[in-house]
Amino acid sequence: MGIPGVFVASTAFIDAAAAQSVALGFEPAAVFVPHPIQDRTDDEVRAIADGVVPLILDKLTG
Repeated sequence: MGIPGVFVASTAFIDAAAAQSVALGFEPAAVFVPHPIQDRTDDEVRAIADGVVPLILDKLTG
């Protein structure tokens, strides 16, 4: 059994993640955050991260 994990990416990559899942025959647990990320301030990125931690924990333990 592998180590559980969660794929985290911005919403710009939803379609690419779906296509890759089909190509690999594997659907990982995924959480998508608002796009874009790169031009956000540190505080904005922290707020986004704080907002998705419960979702990530749920996918890891649920």
